[in-house]
Amino acid sequence: MQEILNMEIFGLSVRWLITFAVKGCVIYLFVRLLTGITKYLFYRSMHKQGKIVLDETKVSFMRRIIVTAIYIIGIAAFLSLIPGMEKVSNSILASAGIMAAAVGLASQDALSNVIGGLFIIFSQPFKLGDFIEVDSTIKGTVMEITLRHTVIRDAENRMILIPNNKINSSTIINSSYGDTSTCSFVEVGVSYTADLNRAIDVMRDEIMKHPLLIDHRTEQDKENGVPQVVIRVTNLGDSAITMRAWAWASSAGNAFAMKCDLLKAIKERFDAENIEIPYPYLNVVQA
Repeated sequence: MQEILNMEIFGLSVRWLITFAVKGCVIYLFVRLLTGITKYLFYRSMHKQGKIVLDETKVSFMRRIIVTAIYIIGIAAFLSLIPGMEKVSNSILASAGIMAAAVGLASQDALSNVIGGLFIIFSQPFKLGDFIEVDSTIKGTVMEITLRHTVIRDAENRMILIPNNKINSSTIINSSYGDTSTCSFVEVGVSYTADLNRAIDVMRDEIMKHPLLIDHRTEQDKENGVPQVVIRVTNLGDSAITMRAWAWASSAGNAFAMKCDLLKAIKERFDAENIEIPYPYLNVVQA
């Protein structure tokens, strides 16, 4: 047995290879155990008796940082097993070595994304599950905030990854921040020969029937007789009189669905009531 252990393979003894493999397996299992315990503790701290007691966004971000630190320590410990790599291992484990490795391995853009992620987590312009609009071009639900990106799922179920430093400098509309009720502008044009009062009554009647409509009036508004659905003439156009209705829903998603339903319902009701919705047309006269 001793002869087998003392045999050399590529200049390394079998004894050393076995010891290296055993220590490497121990380090691997220890890292996996620590990461598993960390994830479990974060989950337990966030969910107690079926209730969410800590902010999911902050917990998810901090869990990623701690798990990353455990992996770095595990890599450093593994490198210490290799002859000649002890100094590299010691420098990684040292706090100054970790900062030097981060600056050396990460680009300026990557570091700014990590810092941007920290700003998002602690200033909280949005959190997981919020419906946001970025620079009036990207709309969707925040699914994840990683060390480098914010992941947004749009209406087509596509995942959009936005760098954290970019989203920090963008204009964000958060429909889930504070009061989530949303006003939907329902605009319809009618002809100049139409009875405006009748058209307004028809619009209000159709809007009041919609199940997603909510009453957003204050008690003072109710006392003053303000209607639940306000409709006003907003424009005298070249070929149509534009009327706008202010219809409120409980969320941005409900407001969008309600607006789509109402445009269809109002069009059909106007047709039944002989209220014309004008559109451009061209008469060609041939001599």
